[in-house]
Amino acid sequence: MSTRARHLDKALVVSVGLLAMYGLAILYSAGQTDVPTFVADIWKRQLVWLGLGLVVAWSTFRTSPRLLEWATPWVYGIAVFLLVLTLIIGTGAGTAAGSKSWLAIAGRRFGQPAELAKLAVILMLARWLATLREPPATLRDLIVPGIIAAVPGFLVLKQPDLGSAIVFAAILFLMLFWAGTKPSLLLLAASPVIGLVLAFSTVAWGVWIAILAGLLLWWRPYLWEGFAIMGLNMLGGILALPMWNRLAPYQQNRLLAFLNPDVDPRAAGWHVIQSKVAVGSGGLLGKGFTEGTQKRLAFLPAQHTDFIFSIVGEELGFVGVLGALVLFGWLLFSLLRVARKATDSFSSLCVFGIAGLFFTHIVENVGMTINLMPITGIPLPFFSYGGSFFLACSIGVGIALRVAWESRQGGYGELSQ
Repeated sequence: MSTRARHLDKALVVSVGLLAMYGLAILYSAGQTDVPTFVADIWKRQLVWLGLGLVVAWSTFRTSPRLLEWATPWVYGIAVFLLVLTLIIGTGAGTAAGSKSWLAIAGRRFGQPAELAKLAVILMLARWLATLREPPATLRDLIVPGIIAAVPGFLVLKQPDLGSAIVFAAILFLMLFWAGTKPSLLLLAASPVIGLVLAFSTVAWGVWIAILAGLLLWWRPYLWEGFAIMGLNMLGGILALPMWNRLAPYQQNRLLAFLNPDVDPRAAGWHVIQSKVAVGSGGLLGKGFTEGTQKRLAFLPAQHTDFIFSIVGEELGFVGVLGALVLFGWLLFSLLRVARKATDSFSSLCVFGIAGLFFTHIVENVGMTINLMPITGIPLPFFSYGGSFFLACSIGVGIALRVAWESRQGGYGELSQ
């Protein structure tokens, strides 16, 4: 085992290890409150997940990408089946108690299939895109990868889990970009969503339609593509209100609080207001490890999951936040380097998709703590408490380590004994 360990990508291992230790320390601090709660011992449970994560990462590292590529349709099918099953017998938890995001049998929660589905979508997209001789060049070429991401994305949205649904969309567009799709085509593909969001303002939607018409005349896509894009944007303007009404009340409140937290400071806006107070009060060096007042007095909500990054800002200040972001940047840079040096398209796309998964979670979670992103309940990699996402991250790291190992060996040989 020591011989194999010497061949691991050291930058990736060290960055993940430091993030895991940093996250464990912050989880310990999250439980140090003036009125003891179950969060006080949650860092001990996270230690168990850390141990399981090491086993899962090493087992994944021992798995050949060729075997992984062969098993991808089965993994994708199982993930979709579990998402359907979750809609039938699932339950909620924490700040989303009214959702069906946890697979539960006889009242016992076993995990969140959405986290497995994110990896399954990455693998399936990588398998499909790797078979193409040329990068997707038309909207027609985006239909199959769009369906691959949309099926689990729709099932997750039905739970409802808007945050994870956004992750599926981000993974799709990032992997299409890595596969060589032109940014102009990606913008056209994303335009119906942009039009849907802007449709809540008549002026903004009208300006967007004018800009889109100009872009279509400039880029000159196929005639049917131009009509399809414009038609879908017009349809978005019509469906905006019905789709808003179909959102769960807590999702509507979170989006409204994102636009203006002071509209409802004691309910929907409470989370983000308290988070901004915590982060802003940290200053340069923070109030000291375990000494955050917003946390200790229980003003900071979900401090061990959704808003754990707020503790970093309050207790360790700008220096602590910068340190965490540097470690995340190091992790992402290491993954991009592995993806660039991969020996085949499937492996490269897989690692880049994993980097996209981490990037999206980091941006969403950190952004919502300072009100740059709506509150979506997305966990922060290696920081937020929880087993499902941590194990999914461990699998992703294991895949990246194997790809990095193979790129150094220059082929697909077996691991040396």
